[in-house]
Amino acid sequence: MKVKFSLLIILFMTQILFAQNKLPIIKAHSKMVDIKDDNNLRKNYWTIAPELNPDVYTTSAKRVTFYTDVDSISFSINLKENYDFIILLNEKDSAKTRIVYEPSKLEVLRKAKEYNYSDNRFIPKFTYQSQDDPNLVRVRKKLNLDSVAGKGRELSQIFNLMHWVHNLIKHDGNSNNPTLKNAIDLIKVCKAEKRGVNCRMLATILNECYLSMGIKSRFVTCMPRETKFDDCHVINMVYSKDLNKWIWIDPTFDAYVMDDKGNLLGIQEVRERLIKEQPLVLNADANRNSEELEPKEFYLEYYMAKNLYRLQCPLVSEYDTETWNEGKGVTYVELLPLDGIEQTPQKKEVANKETGVNFIYYKTNNPDLFWTKPE
Repeated sequence: MKVKFSLLIILFMTQILFAQNKLPIIKAHSKMVDIKDDNNLRKNYWTIAPELNPDVYTTSAKRVTFYTDVDSISFSINLKENYDFIILLNEKDSAKTRIVYEPSKLEVLRKAKEYNYSDNRFIPKFTYQSQDDPNLVRVRKKLNLDSVAGKGRELSQIFNLMHWVHNLIKHDGNSNNPTLKNAIDLIKVCKAEKRGVNCRMLATILNECYLSMGIKSRFVTCMPRETKFDDCHVINMVYSKDLNKWIWIDPTFDAYVMDDKGNLLGIQEVRERLIKEQPLVLNADANRNSEELEPKEFYLEYYMAKNLYRLQCPLVSEYDTETWNEGKGVTYVELLPLDGIEQTPQKKEVANKETGVNFIYYKTNNPDLFWTKPE
């Protein structure tokens, strides 16, 4: 019986190897692979992983090419099919690889264009802490923000403050958030520990700088459609009195967005223009940690297209919003489209037993309520 069982195992393994050998094979000596999606070539974008079976690459491109250091393979992609092949690493390790089509981030966003402007479910008014608040006065003086902002017009001050925060603190998306989350303490920790912070902390710092100068602003969490996700992005919405509108300000990438005529745009305008495929212009010096320029195609059409599906911000824009003290209460408001996954409950209250903080969450489908101008 043992002999027969061993023969069955050998026969089974032989069949698997035969099936795999029918798949296309490319060779590689290095684990790093370049991938070209349509005309977009990304160097060292993929790592060969023989332990995964299969290792899945998702794409929204019509044609995909894998380039190893010695070989390549291309596929014309049909959205209803998967494409399997084998990368043979160093003539011994077989990595079964699969290409799977998924809609682009822009395609997903375009399905989220519908809002309900008649949604009148109650949401409290957004408020902004006065620049005369003692904590904000301390931020202004301690950080010497009058000098940083300069004596120019409002927009000049807005951009000077953004550039200053961007250049002062490095972005580190993998860093742990400090306990004290206000502009003074965050900057202090970063200098003392020679470290960076994530996009949320950068937007928090900049938000308090604006408030201390009497400029109304909020930090906005930009999220994908999924309710569970590994990545989102946080930027600032800043109200320009001179322009009588909100504008997009991103301290992580030192970025702002315009239309093709050079008019500054707000977050909602950028979202609408992405959906309608209208021209968008990213400032030419937008960059990542002052090391490399940020391409508009990636930043707007992929990264932010993914993260502009749902938007959330605190109801009260103030100093030290997310330092968790016992007995504190924080309220957030989320704007989501009618295509959103979780539409209810419209109001949710949660008490965090570890921090002692009470949270209230509101949802709305009405952009007019979310983007209301400051009084």
